[in-house]
Amino acid sequence: MNPFAIHFIVLVLYLLALLIIGIVSSARMKSSAESFYLGSRSIGPWVTAFSFVSAYYSSVVIIGGGGFGYKFGMATLWIGATNVVVGTLLAWIILGRRTRKMTGRLRSITMPEFFARRYRSSAARLISALVITIFLILYSVAILKGMGHAFEVLVSIPYLYGILLSGLMIIIYVSLGGYLAVVWTGFFQGWIMLFGLVLLTIMALGKVGGLEQLFSRLGEINSGKYLYTPGIWGWAGLVSYSMIVSFGVWGMPQLVTRFYSIKSSSVLKLGTILATIGGSMALLPYFNGALARVLYPALKNADKAIPTLVKGTMPCWASAVFLAAVIAAGMSSFAAVLIVTVSSIVKDLYHDTFRGRPSQRKQIMISRLTSVAIGIIALIVAIKPPAMILVITGFAWAAIASTTLWPYVLGLYWRRATRAGTLASMISGCIVSLVWMALGNPFGIHGFIPGIIISLILYIVVSLFTHPPASRIIRVTFGDKPTVN
Repeated sequence: MNPFAIHFIVLVLYLLALLIIGIVSSARMKSSAESFYLGSRSIGPWVTAFSFVSAYYSSVVIIGGGGFGYKFGMATLWIGATNVVVGTLLAWIILGRRTRKMTGRLRSITMPEFFARRYRSSAARLISALVITIFLILYSVAILKGMGHAFEVLVSIPYLYGILLSGLMIIIYVSLGGYLAVVWTGFFQGWIMLFGLVLLTIMALGKVGGLEQLFSRLGEINSGKYLYTPGIWGWAGLVSYSMIVSFGVWGMPQLVTRFYSIKSSSVLKLGTILATIGGSMALLPYFNGALARVLYPALKNADKAIPTLVKGTMPCWASAVFLAAVIAAGMSSFAAVLIVTVSSIVKDLYHDTFRGRPSQRKQIMISRLTSVAIGIIALIVAIKPPAMILVITGFAWAAIASTTLWPYVLGLYWRRATRAGTLASMISGCIVSLVWMALGNPFGIHGFIPGIIISLILYIVVSLFTHPPASRIIRVTFGDKPTVN
């Protein structure tokens, strides 16, 4: 059979499955905002875990991680390892249970709403919602870029048509099924991603002659700098990027929302195990990117390393499966980002901040229209994206995490935190990270690092020097009373 026909059949079957999930989710969805944004907090551990993994390890990791592996070598495996240990295992252990319980007590269904109710601050809701909206749209551009390159190299479909095909399908099933469609498609896509990455690794290793040959040949390139740590990147860049895409996850709303929606805190232990096992796939893109350096040493665009490796090492049927894996990775993350961005605009800005008062049904309708509008904006920007995939991702994640990380993480644990400390932390963290990145990341340190350092200092110092929260609010927040008045 013609290779294009094989890719086309696999892709059509895959997209058809997603459409069915979207339609079924729409039928199951209740007529409430909580159902559209959180699936009525009824999601089980298996679906939660694998939808977390697929939202985290998107086409940004598969394509962009491969690009970094190609550019910097085996040292980038430390990024994948940190993703698994810090971004997945520790995030679930430290954040999962407290997030589920506290957001349930406060009846908050979005991160900005959590800030508003935890700190009794509408300003915290406004700032976080604006930052999340702006920079998640930018992050979604990186996701679309990864999918576009996969179509371009593997199926010879022009980049523009690749991003349009995948982006429009995501917009359809998110607008139809809301959060239920996001997590169930994410669960399905997580398994496809895992299978595709393992298959690529086995076949690529066979092509290069096994591990021993790989390390031997890689060691001969550029005096072995692609083989050893920190290699040609240097410690500053390696450590700071590892932190932004691992510890930065702790402040990313499209991921921590999974803890809001799991059906009970009692199933988090199983979810933690499943997410960590599934998350181990994060090592493979970086490994395969470095492997591609041996087989294809003269690529002009590092982001095409993984698609080129797939095309050169896998038979047609296998490359079709891997294409589905890349599209799955991108779609799951884009869908997760889209639903969070919509919730920030419709619920946190329109409904709560500017006091729009639509009915539940009208709010869902507005959310669906907003998801279409945001998706189209991301598609337009993705036509001519500004940089490498992980560079865009690092920029967007740094701005969001520097704003939200400490008010969210320490807000779960520290009773003395105040409204003033939270606002000082949010504003300073965002500004410092953006200014640092605008200066070109001096000393090779990514803007995320100074952003979260200044954010932490001001969160603590300003909280200690301002009046503590009322004891009534603390009792409600930390579980001495069942609900918010």
